Amino acid sequence: MAKETKEKFEDKMKELEEIIQELENGEIDLDSSIEKYTRAMKLVGECDEKLKSIEEQVNKIVKEDGSLEEFHYEEE
Repeated sequence: MAKETKEKFEDKMKELEEIIQELENGEIDLDSSIEKYTRAMKLVGECDEKLKSIEEQVNKIVKEDGSLEEFHYEEE
């Protein structure tokens, strides 16, 4: 299994925060910056997919007969 599939969401977010700090610091060379930016964009995509998946799961409720139903939140 690939490393990315084993990493937890929180681990990915922590790595992303560390990359952002390094890039904002500005003390790394251009090649390293590009590598870090590329990794950060990959992490953002993976985290976004995970959040969408979780959102879909949360938006389903279980009815009394055990079937799933979409949950719709109505704002007032």
